[in-house]
Amino acid sequence: MSNIILRNVIGDDLPIFFKHQQNSEANNMAAFTSKEPNDWDSFTTHWYKILTDKDIIKQTIIVENNVVGHISRFEQFGEPEVSFWIGKEYWGKGIATNALREFLNYVTIRPLYARAAKDNAGSLKVLEKCGFTISGEDSGFSNARGEDVEEFILTLN
Repeated sequence: MSNIILRNVIGDDLPIFFKHQQNSEANNMAAFTSKEPNDWDSFTTHWYKILTDKDIIKQTIIVENNVVGHISRFEQFGEPEVSFWIGKEYWGKGIATNALREFLNYVTIRPLYARAAKDNAGSLKVLEKCGFTISGEDSGFSNARGEDVEEFILTLN
């Protein structure tokens, strides 16, 4: 899929991102998500922090004039990290891979890190297709699963 457009996140995108977040299968897959995926106030408070943080690069992913997800670069544990979320209805179409490739043309800091639950095969495949390699392991409490989840740390040099 080559008709991907990345643009700055705007307020009108948030209801769509919220709808994506409410999908229980997507939450389980992502693992490290909001405690209350159906709480609009918590969601908007979280996104207000993101939108007002000048150090976070946040882009909306558009395909055929539809908002299909978002991608961002932020600091976590003192290191630059990338994260993305694609609405479930758009999975398996190459959108995440192409969006990440496009984003990496703009975000050129290296090394760049990413994290994914070890059983999140889709995200791991996207990251590996874009040149990330597994460089470590970690675990943390997953709000979506209600338990500790093991994750891979990936690095793009």
